[in-house]
Amino acid sequence: MRGRPRNHKATTRLVTFFVVPLLAGCATITRGTTDTLVITSEPPNADVRLSNGLTCRTPCSLAVKRNQNLVVKITREGYEPVEATVTPKVAGAGAAGMAGNVVLGGLIGAAVDAGSGAMYDLVPNPLHVKLVPLE
Repeated sequence: MRGRPRNHKATTRLVTFFVVPLLAGCATITRGTTDTLVITSEPPNADVRLSNGLTCRTPCSLAVKRNQNLVVKITREGYEPVEATVTPKVAGAGAAGMAGNVVLGGLIGAAVDAGSGAMYDLVPNPLHVKLVPLE
């Protein structure tokens, strides 16, 4: 007795339809969309204000989105103010995740990771500044 022929195309389509979306945005799942920005200064206890509105006093750590350009203003009484820029750069793990997305999940996963910022690291991180005394 002969069994029914299997429809491999239909099986492949079903697997693709249900499994591939689960792979989309791998870096978004494994790395997350935020990073911890560490800010230190010499001397410590300087006031920090980020362009996204977050504030802290050095040394400090702030959770920020990976895909944001940030202007960091650091001030302390008796010292010259310092302004620095922290920018997103494609991370090694982010690039590997992007390659995996393209191979396994197609462009959907790559677009998710790029849009969410999961493929980026913030640079410089940690941000360390030496404050110069006012004359």
